Amino acid sequence: MDLVRVDVVTIFPEVFPGPLEAGVLGRARARGLLELAVWDLREFTADRHRTVDALPYGGGAGMVMKAEPFVRAVEAIRAARPEGAPTVLLTSPQGRLLTQAWVRDLAAGAHLVVLCGRYEGVDERVAELVGAQEISIGDYVLSGGELAALVIVEAVGRFLPGAVGDADSVAHDSFSQGLLDHPHYTRPAEFRGRKVPEVLLSGHHDAVRRWRAREALHRTLLRRPDLIDEARLDDEARAILHELRGPGGCRER
Repeated sequence: MDLVRVDVVTIFPEVFPGPLEAGVLGRARARGLLELAVWDLREFTADRHRTVDALPYGGGAGMVMKAEPFVRAVEAIRAARPEGAPTVLLTSPQGRLLTQAWVRDLAAGAHLVVLCGRYEGVDERVAELVGAQEISIGDYVLSGGELAALVIVEAVGRFLPGAVGDADSVAHDSFSQGLLDHPHYTRPAEFRGRKVPEVLLSGHHDAVRRWRAREALHRTLLRRPDLIDEARLDDEARAILHELRGPGGCRER
């Protein structure tokens, strides 16, 4: 895979590229690993007011984003890149929760289209007609999907080969193995009375590895015990987990 292309459809194109100009994603774009194109949804309206929303059928509060502009935008994107079928995502609080595993799968594709929802929601027919998967970045509500789109692109971009200088750092991120990450320390060895754990200064690589495995399990049990049942644990990790759950070990919340 030489390049991942992301097309974002929004009523606020000025939001982009924003933070995607800096850091890892800025370098990935500069190196030609990630191509970002932003489409103004209002360019796909059919009236002189460039209307993208309307009152909901059945009544109720708020406005609903119309189906026609989104469908036309996706059709234009597909026509501009006829080779292959893109994965189309629609930001929505009702969507499937974005996870590290899903991010990895998305990064394996060559073309993503992200539709930014807003207002009270998006006409249900948009997802049906363009084959979009609804996606959420958390159990809360934002004013629109633009920030969610930035999060999606940032998360996906980190998986692109060459985007991050040390690929091992991505492989060991929180959630990559189904657990939270272990604690990290750097110089100085002591700061305001708090010392770096001795094992990390020992030079014994296997002891360091075991300590990190234990601390990752410990932290996950304390902060996100819901992750444990789905985590991929080897025999050593299961033994550590049994110890942590035993008398004198940590307790799940």
